[in-house]
Amino acid sequence: MTLGYFWIFLLLMIMGAPVVFALLIAPAMSLTLDGEGVYLRALLSRLYNGMDSFPLMAVPFFILAGELMNSGGITRAIVKFSESMVGHVRGGLAQINILSSILFAGLSGSAVADTSALGKMLIPAMSESGYSKSFSAAITAASSVIGPIIPPSGIMIIYAFIMNVSVGGLFAAGIVPGLLVASGLMTVTYHLSKKRDYPVAARRSTWAERGAAFKSTILALMTPVILLGGIVLGVFTPTEAAAVAAFYALVVGLFFMGSLKVSELPEIFRNVAVQSGVILLLVGSAVTFAWIITVSGMAEQLAVGLTGITDNVLLLLFLVNIFLLIVGMFLDAGPAILILGPVLGPIFIGMGVDPLHFAIVMCVNVTVGLATPPMGLVLFVASSVSGEKVDRIAKEMLPFLAVEIGVIFLITYIPAISLTVPRLLGFI
Repeated sequence: MTLGYFWIFLLLMIMGAPVVFALLIAPAMSLTLDGEGVYLRALLSRLYNGMDSFPLMAVPFFILAGELMNSGGITRAIVKFSESMVGHVRGGLAQINILSSILFAGLSGSAVADTSALGKMLIPAMSESGYSKSFSAAITAASSVIGPIIPPSGIMIIYAFIMNVSVGGLFAAGIVPGLLVASGLMTVTYHLSKKRDYPVAARRSTWAERGAAFKSTILALMTPVILLGGIVLGVFTPTEAAAVAAFYALVVGLFFMGSLKVSELPEIFRNVAVQSGVILLLVGSAVTFAWIITVSGMAEQLAVGLTGITDNVLLLLFLVNIFLLIVGMFLDAGPAILILGPVLGPIFIGMGVDPLHFAIVMCVNVTVGLATPPMGLVLFVASSVSGEKVDRIAKEMLPFLAVEIGVIFLITYIPAISLTVPRLLGFI
């Protein structure tokens, strides 16, 4: 079997074809041109089998939990609590933006949802308070990448399914890297705010006021605690945890916080069905493409090529980080994991890299790619919400991207950063 499918795939991507169609059309065309049409039926079988998986049921349930939590006053409550904690710091609204992203990450696990929900509230408020619109949009986009790093995370569920690693372990591995990204962004924001004389957002709140703000959000913020606690204690599997999260979000929204109306449920379910359908079709297509990569021998050729450059695993990790950062400039996080995970993962695992360590390196890499120009998805969402041009947002993003890339190399060369929590929780 030739590698024609790879060049057809690249051509389709350059032409702007949707990723899911490129993943299916390229192998089908290549097999037909090579006179190996007998494999076409296998492609359809792989497409179906790629979606017919119990662990993947977690994806629509986590999406549903996020949609339910994001409805009504949940986002406003998170922002209010964040304001009570960091609103008095120089550049307070920008700091609120980052802290809100940390809290929001435990509910949705989606960078796009974070950018859209928080951006609609905070970008106009920041602009009115004297922040430039480009800076407001940039910090919203930069902090939104925390969403898929801190659990729960749809990207991590997909990686765990494709590469057969523990979902709970991968969730645990993302906690410290996510907090490192947030700390770095807060530090850079503080220095930029002092330099540009950005205002504080509010007076320092009393502990009583902070307690009241926390009380209004505690039920929502218990979601990640219930998820990780249940998985670690063996009460339920990660897939069952997603269903528990969705049910918990429904009960909290309807009966405790009153932020959700029964009349809103049909529209929420419709949106979840559409999003889930898109993701699962993409997963099935990528599983098919990964199978073609395997049977064509491309993975082995790449492994030989990489090890032919050097057998130093530290240097190879550096090179793969650069490669993934470049890929992230053009390819969305989900497709990048689905296409490259089965190719790169076995190479580094075979060289002695812990599977969870490489998993978190790759997941953080492609997540940062969501905010990397020229094709970073959250840049376009931030541009749409703010009305600012993408190139101006990208320019303001540079110091924040430097922080995020720095974190990537830290977790690459200091495995304990990502592996200590999973080890303490018994996943390693």
